Amino acid sequence: MRRRALLAHLRTHGCRLLREGKGHSVYLNPASLRTSTVPRHREISPWLARKICRDLGVPAPAEEDRR
Repeated sequence: MRRRALLAHLRTHGCRLLREGKGHSVYLNPASLRTSTVPRHREISPWLARKICRDLGVPAPAEEDRR
């Protein structure tokens, strides 16, 4: 899935950017105080997108969003 689509999905579910790293962006879910890193690649594999969402406590992106 595209990185931009994943970030839009995370923002929709209340997550926000905590800080920028060298090769990753760190996102925070303020509701659960959970964090996860999102790599700076144009394409993010579906299993990694699901893992990031699981780490943050938000639902995984729908199948049509992953394309």
